[in-house]
Amino acid sequence: MDIRQLEALVGIADHGTFSAAADALGTVQSNISTRIARLEAELATELVDRAAGQITESGQVVVTRARRIFSELRAIAADVSELRADVRGEVNLGMIGTAGRWIVPLLIDVQRDSFPNVALRISEGTNSALEPRVVNGQLDLAVLAWPASAPELIETDLFSEDLVLIVERTNPLAERPTLTFDDLAAIDLLLPLPGTPLRREIDDAAAAHQVTLHPLVELDGLRTIASLTFDGYGPAILPATMLSTHLRANFASVHIDGIARRRVSLVARRFGFPPAPVRAVRQMLVEVVRTATAPSGVYIPS
Repeated sequence: MDIRQLEALVGIADHGTFSAAADALGTVQSNISTRIARLEAELATELVDRAAGQITESGQVVVTRARRIFSELRAIAADVSELRADVRGEVNLGMIGTAGRWIVPLLIDVQRDSFPNVALRISEGTNSALEPRVVNGQLDLAVLAWPASAPELIETDLFSEDLVLIVERTNPLAERPTLTFDDLAAIDLLLPLPGTPLRREIDDAAAAHQVTLHPLVELDGLRTIASLTFDGYGPAILPATMLSTHLRANFASVHIDGIARRRVSLVARRFGFPPAPVRAVRQMLVEVVRTATAPSGVYIPS
């Protein structure tokens, strides 16, 4: 077994075909085929289903281990550079959209001054899209809505934010100073998918008030929900930070009685020793948030 064989398998997992993996790795398809065949022979199992063009169950196990191996290999150079007081390397960071809007600019400013040789690669997405990528090593860290569901992950609280009903100002509810869950039960709402972190918080609060909410539609992705609300498709329960200043002339955020604030945390793999650039960005993120001037509706732990 050698690194090139593992690279070939991960390349197929990432890019879908032998030829696409060859292009990504700067080689030819026959080399990829040979490497996979030798790896399968050594492990005595099929790793790629040629007929279906998919990684097998055994192949997925090897891909997961291989990603961790590549992470450790990258860490060697990064940790040696730290000994020279010159932290350098690449950090892959996931970020939910609502957090990224105000955290990323702060992070970039500090990173440029403190760690100019650390290359940040930031992927935006939902919890359901980003969390598995942290587990399998594609992402080093992620800023996610609490709680993360995978036991392989460890969380550090970053901040919490108010949940409000965002509604058009022409709607009579916009004139109310506060709403109850009985008020919400009387209208159709754009809601997150069941099982997502925000939907669990909404459903828990509704159940505590013995109320059933009525979804107009259910979606995975707060930005999509917000976009539909701002396009006039209906009200939604969202973090207060989703209502930007330029939208407040036409939309209102109304306080909801009896619903907890949404918590946002920094997530990393529980096991293993992260390389120097990842440790640097992790500490930098925590410090940037805790010393920032928070937007309205955001609360930072002391």
